[in-house]
Formats: sequence, C-alpha cells, structure tokens
Amino acid sequence: MDAQDNNFNYKIIFTALIAVIVGILIAFYYSYAQSKNQMSFLEQEKSLLVKDLTLMKAEVDRLSGLNEVNDIELQTSRFKVQRLLDSVGRLNFSITKLKETRKELRMLEVKFDSLKLKNNFLRYNNSLLANRYEETRKQLEEVRGRASNMEQAESLLRETNKELSRELKIKSYLKLQDAEGSGFRLRAGRPLKTNKASTIEKLRGCVTILSDSNERGDVKVLYLQFLDPNMAVIEDNANTISVSGNTYSKKVEIIYTGKEISVCDAITVPEASLEEGIYTLNVFEDERLLASTEFQLK
Repeated sequence: MDAQDNNFNYKIIFTALIAVIVGILIAFYYSYAQSKNQMSFLEQEKSLLVKDLTLMKAEVDRLSGLNEVNDIELQTSRFKVQRLLDSVGRLNFSITKLKETRKELRMLEVKFDSLKLKNNFLRYNNSLLANRYEETRKQLEEVRGRASNMEQAESLLRETNKELSRELKIKSYLKLQDAEGSGFRLRAGRPLKTNKASTIEKLRGCVTILSDSNERGDVKVLYLQFLDPNMAVIEDNANTISVSGNTYSKKVEIIYTGKEISVCDAITVPEASLEEGIYTLNVFEDERLLASTEFQLK
C-alpha cells in the first residue's frame, strides 16, 4: 500500500509541475509575442522620430546660424531634442529586458529538464520498489502458506494425541494374579525345577489371567521381564526385546476369550551364568506393569 500511495503522490506532483511550467511557458510566450509586436512598432516609430529630429536639429542649427532665435530658445530647443533622443534611446533598454527574459526562459527550461530527469529517476525507483514489494508479498504468502500447513499439521497431531489419550483412558488392561518365577535345569531334555543358580538353564514365569466377560477373543501381548539381583534385565539366548524405550526378556502372545487362564513361558540362559540372590519377575501389558514377584536362587 505504501508503494502505491507514493506512486500516486509522485504522479500528482509531476502533473502539478507540468501544469505550472506550461502556464509559465504560455505567459512568457504571450509576453514575448506582445514584446515582439511592440518592438516592431517602436522600431518604426524610432526610425521616424530619428528622421524628424534630425531634420529638426538641422533646422535649429540653420536658424541659429541666421540668428533668427535668441540663445535661450536655442538652448531650450536643443534640450528638448536631446530629451526626445534619450526617450527614443530607451528602446534599447526594452530590447535588453527581452534578452534577459529569454535568458530566464532558458533557465526555466533547464530546470524543467532537470525536474524531468529527477521524475524519471523517481519513477525508476518506484518500479524497483514495486518489484521488491511484489517479491516480498509472494514470499510472505509462501510463509503464510507454510505456517497454515504447520498449524493444520499441529492441529491434526493434537487431535491424534487426544484420540490416543482417550483410547488409553478407556483401554481395559488384563487383570493378573499369582505371578510366579522359577528356575529349571535340563536332564535328558526334560526340565527339572531347581533353585540352585549354578545349574539353572531356564527361567520360567507364570501368571493367571482373571476372567473378563467384556473380552471377545482378542490377541493379547504380555512381556516377561526377568531381573537379576543387580536389577539388570536377563537376556533370552542373548536377546532382549525393546518397546518404547523399555527392555523385556520375552514377548508372549495369547488369544484371550475372557475366561480365566494360566500363562507360562520361559527364557534360556547359559548354564552357570546366574549368581545367587533375589530375582524379580515383572509382567507387562503394553507399557503397564500388571504383576510382579520375587524368587530366590541359591
């Protein structure tokens, strides 16, 4: 808007300057035409006056020679003739003024040319400013478009977070009880329960899922987390499972129909790799701890 207003103001100033200069030129041209006519007329009159006065002076000189007039009248006549000659001589002054007027007119023309150059320079600058304004406006529109897209993405993300929050709030977790952890060693391929740490090859975790009439046969995922006496996660065959930053020993998938069910699973550890102490079994659904128990190995 500022660039358009400046452009409009420059146009008004430029139009006003042209109108003033045109008015001055017309006035000077009219004055010059009148002066030219007057000069032509005065030149003619001057020629006649000079001729008559020359004749008159010659006549006065003749009369002076004949003593037909006295000295006073002679001096008076000479004075009058000289005054008339001086009056005619004023015509030179008018011609000089005309030259001066022409000089002033030339100066005005030079000033007009200078103003015209300045106006062209201002118009060029206005054109550059208009181009820069248009580029800035386009960049601003692009930034606004990006900001709008970011706002839409942020709004969608907020809605998604709200939806997830609502789902988490209404999500029903399994009800667990009777969690139990124990150790086993293998004899001829058959697992034998033991609490002697140096002979254990497997750690088993068991838990009971209570009945829930609202369940209709969905797949449920439980995570078993065995912790050693130093609260470090015990690996299953040198492998662990990481979910959302949490580390588990084993993942267990079951089909839960809503009836009470016991779930057991085990991890394999190298023989003689466990030390004596208190071990912990944690049972998670998603990231929520649902059951925990401790057991001792000697």
